[in-house]
Amino acid sequence: MSNADMLRNWYSQVWEQGNTDAIDQFFAPDTTTEGLIPEMQMDGGDFRDLVMAFRHILGDITVEMPKILESGDWVSAFVHLKTTRADNGAPVTATGQVMARFKGDKMVEAYNQFDFVSLFEQLGQFPQDTLPVCMTGQRLDWA
Repeated sequence: MSNADMLRNWYSQVWEQGNTDAIDQFFAPDTTTEGLIPEMQMDGGDFRDLVMAFRHILGDITVEMPKILESGDWVSAFVHLKTTRADNGAPVTATGQVMARFKGDKMVEAYNQFDFVSLFEQLGQFPQDTLPVCMTGQRLDWA
């Protein structure tokens, strides 16, 4: 199985199906990931918490990888998430990128980038046009 296939299976089992027990099948015991939460590395237990938190606020999740590249032990993909809001069923889409290194059939390191601003705007947790407003120098005020 190619590294691209293993990455696809990771997103299918863990994110789409919500099978957090599968994290141990994909992560080597000392695997950490970076990038999803700035200045914080995440291990398998942290990922369990993250997946469960998102599955609580989102409906069924579909992950597409329209662009995926492999080079040696590394695989990189553009990730497109499609889901709905759990509270009202409104459609939600967001994008991200991942770079992961595999050793055998286990992910040993991963670097992620995800558009959380867009995601939280669509969930109603950030005001619409958060990024353009912030780029003008204005501050977001929380009521």
